[in-house]
Amino acid sequence: MHTRFILIDTSHAGNVGATARAMRVMGFDDLVLVAPRWANVLRREETIQRASGALDVLEKARIVATLDEAMEGMTHLCATAMTPRDFGPPTRSPRAHFETIPEPLGAGGMAFLFGSERFGMKNEDVYRCHAALSIPTDPRFGSLNLASAVQVVAYEWRLALGGFAVQEATTPSTQADAAQVAGLLQHLEASLVEIGFLDPAAPKKLMPRLNQLFNRAGLSEEEVHILRGMAKAMAQSAKGKS
Repeated sequence: MHTRFILIDTSHAGNVGATARAMRVMGFDDLVLVAPRWANVLRREETIQRASGALDVLEKARIVATLDEAMEGMTHLCATAMTPRDFGPPTRSPRAHFETIPEPLGAGGMAFLFGSERFGMKNEDVYRCHAALSIPTDPRFGSLNLASAVQVVAYEWRLALGGFAVQEATTPSTQADAAQVAGLLQHLEASLVEIGFLDPAAPKKLMPRLNQLFNRAGLSEEEVHILRGMAKAMAQSAKGKS
C-alpha cells in the first residue's frame, strides 16, 4: 500500500534527516515537507548527516507550500496529535487504529501527518484526518521527538502491512549428529577414567545420563569440538601427574 509521511512546518533540519532514516529502515520512501523553515533543508549538512545513508529518501522528497498539495492522491489521513481537543476524529493508538483499516484503501494510499516540533498540529489540519494517532507514553512525560514519533508510527504500520523477517544476528551453527555425540561420549568416558572420576568396574549410569544431558542441550559441532578438547586436556593433565 502506498504510504506517505508529511511533515508540516518543520523547523529543525536534523529531524528531517532522522525522519528519512526512520522511514527507510521500515521500507518507506515517500516524504513530503509542507513549508519547512529552511528552503534548502533537504541539502543541509545536518539533514544529510542525520539521514545516516537514507539519501534515496531525501532525493525523492518534495517540498510543497500547502497541505492540500501534500495530501494529493491520498485516501486515508492520520494526524499525530497528543494535545486533547474538543472536536475532531477519534483518538487511537497506532496499532488499534490500523486494525480497523480495510485493505485495500482504493486507488489512493495512507498518509501520516506530523506537525511542527514546537506547536504540534493545527486544529484545522487535524479535523481533515480520519484519525488522531496517539502513541501510548508515560502520562507524566509524553513528549516525543518528531523523528522518534515517525519511527514508532512507521514500525507499527509496517507490522500492520505484514512486517519484515527478523535477520539472524549471528551465523547459525550446525547441530552435531548422533555419531559426533557418540564420539564425544567415548572420548569423555576415557578421560573421566583417566582422571579417576569414573570407575569402569562400577560406571553406574553416568555416561547414559551425560548422553541425555547432551541431547537436551542440542550440542553444535563447535561445542562438541570444545568438549573433546577439554577431555583431551584432562587426560593429558592426568598423565602428566602420574
